Amino acid sequence: MDGDSAQPPQEQQKDKGTEDRLSKTTIKDYGKKIDDVRAEIKKVVVGQRNTVDKVLIALFSDAHALLEGVPGIAKSPLVETISRTISGSTFKRIQFVPDLLPADITGVNAYNPKTGEFYIVKGPVFANFILADEINRAPPKTQSAMLEIMQERKVNIGGKIWDL
Repeated sequence: MDGDSAQPPQEQQKDKGTEDRLSKTTIKDYGKKIDDVRAEIKKVVVGQRNTVDKVLIALFSDAHALLEGVPGIAKSPLVETISRTISGSTFKRIQFVPDLLPADITGVNAYNPKTGEFYIVKGPVFANFILADEINRAPPKTQSAMLEIMQERKVNIGGKIWDL
């Protein structure tokens, strides 16, 4: 091993100390931002600290969250409020009903007769935050399409694949 390539132990410790300070600062910054998000949510959703924390954990983990409960416990307002606290994000609610088709959630390749060209109409799954309400009521094919979108994070419309 070349003696010039190794750092002396003092410099290694100095670098590690700098990294620790940066990490602690970054963690404190994120903690402050999370507290700010919680404060905004509290303005709309009263109580439910445990649910809010779990949804935020799912958000920061790049995961999905399943919110179950009786009507009226602020599931929809919670998701909508979180989406509004993050600048530039979008929110869509999909009401799953027995006649909902996969194209209703993914989007379609539409035809414009005036120009004679096809264009893409993106569905609600292109939003940053999606509330899929009563997914169990939808036909199996539509449920499967939604689960595939959630897993793959891609949509195929008219033979073109779109990343979500």
